[in-house]
Amino acid sequence: MRQIILNLFLVISTLSFAQENDLQLKNVSDTILNPKRILKVSDPLNAEKTMQKLFPGILYHLADKNTFISWKCKSCKPSPFLDVNGVEGDQLFPYTNGIATRLLANIDYSDSKGNQFKILAFNHSVHDEDGLQTGRFSGGLLGLAKFAKNNNVWEMRSFQPAVAAFGAFAQCPTPKLAEIGEDQFAFTLIHANGGAGGAYEGYLYLVAGLDGKYQPILEVNKYQLTNSSFIAWSGSYKVVNENSKKHFRDIIITTKGTYNITARGEDEFDVEFPEEIATMTKTKKSFSFEIERRFVFKGKFYRMIDKPIVKFSNIK
Repeated sequence: MRQIILNLFLVISTLSFAQENDLQLKNVSDTILNPKRILKVSDPLNAEKTMQKLFPGILYHLADKNTFISWKCKSCKPSPFLDVNGVEGDQLFPYTNGIATRLLANIDYSDSKGNQFKILAFNHSVHDEDGLQTGRFSGGLLGLAKFAKNNNVWEMRSFQPAVAAFGAFAQCPTPKLAEIGEDQFAFTLIHANGGAGGAYEGYLYLVAGLDGKYQPILEVNKYQLTNSSFIAWSGSYKVVNENSKKHFRDIIITTKGTYNITARGEDEFDVEFPEEIATMTKTKKSFSFEIERRFVFKGKFYRMIDKPIVKFSNIK
């Protein structure tokens, strides 16, 4: 009996291993990328099943919660997209070697009138036969689908399969909901990347609907820094609620950090300091700092206005 159980276990393990290493691509119609697609889903909306309706490929459930849909589109005409990593060469979607699509976020929110909405965010990466996400300086391509609740049905109001790519290793950071105006909602993403063993610098991006599509409308550098032995900083944002601006309200970015050159390890990796503290790093051994920057929407993008307000403390 023990031998039978052992043999059964080996068979199951072999089949599972084969499944994880023999992933198939399903060819789909180019109509799935139509931004004017009509899709209605009964309440309660199942995010995973809805993702499969949007991208009807092969659904895989691998180990470590690695769930994705594997598909390709031979009849699709690839279009360029932005990767904020600045990857050289043409970045085109859908990828010619196939696509792996993963559910990134399932966001619920309501407006001031009580209308209910749901945003499904997706991460696209190049199909990998082992179900991996690779590419040190390649971002994960963000896709968005917005639903509105009508009685017991969720109706898709907007669909944008490819917005822009953020993050590292083809993994887009999770978007967070932000209200930037009266019943005007957008998404923040913290994009972080860096060299192997070195510091990771984070940028804050704001993605919002503008001119009929979702796109980045704010980029803030020096928002976050991790994996450094002698300096670190992190940022936060605040939307200024002023009655004079109904939409695209001003945004204040506050960055707080510490510097301690005596804590520097043996490995010396270059760090580009915020210009507001660069002089202090040449004359002081350690200090804490706070930088406040104000951004105003001008044209189609947020721009910084005025000089940043800088405060120092614990100076040695």
